[in-house]
Amino acid sequence: MSTPLLPVFVKLEGRACLVVGGGAVALQKVNSLLECGANVTVVAPDARGEIRELSDQGKIAWRRRHYVAEDILGQQLVIAATNDPNVNHTAYGDAVAAGVLANAVDDPPFCDFYFGSVVRRGPLQIGISTAGESPALAQRLRQQLEALLDRGTGPWLERLGALRRGVLKVHPSGEERNRLLHALATRDVCDSPSCPSRVMALETSRQSRAPDRGSWWLT
Repeated sequence: MSTPLLPVFVKLEGRACLVVGGGAVALQKVNSLLECGANVTVVAPDARGEIRELSDQGKIAWRRRHYVAEDILGQQLVIAATNDPNVNHTAYGDAVAAGVLANAVDDPPFCDFYFGSVVRRGPLQIGISTAGESPALAQRLRQQLEALLDRGTGPWLERLGALRRGVLKVHPSGEERNRLLHALATRDVCDSPSCPSRVMALETSRQSRAPDRGSWWLT
């Protein structure tokens, strides 16, 4: 039986991440890291045109040579994505020795973490992992979830989040506030000041003798 994984979503903005390799798979990982705001370095003697363009635009750093152990220095995440298992295993071993989390693509025994299939609707992210057993299954489940979730889920969640922050500012902590937040998570939230969910949040907070903080529910 495989060891249970800790499901976490990691903030990588501004963090140094290394991708070893310059092919199609490496490009996928580079793009994923850039979406998270990471500072990406690629090590490869040659690279796809897209990686070259990213380097020319200053969006990544490209070390145009073969990988060496010193490339791990200063990195906080390492992805080995070459077509040579020996290079990937070496990079993984160097990262482990340096105390850096690493992933050798499509090689589960040489992975500290896995890239799951992700469903995104604005701030909502649902990650699906099979611990490397069947990425195809994870992709199929992602497609099923995408079909179930309305495209408006992201904007709705952003409005709900703003309303929640307003409630937290003025409503005392406790079971009543928890019930209100759970109720709001099941309702539509529109931008209008007369939105029933906003009115409900305001009235419930007033009844709790919360201090009047102005039009917080309009944000």
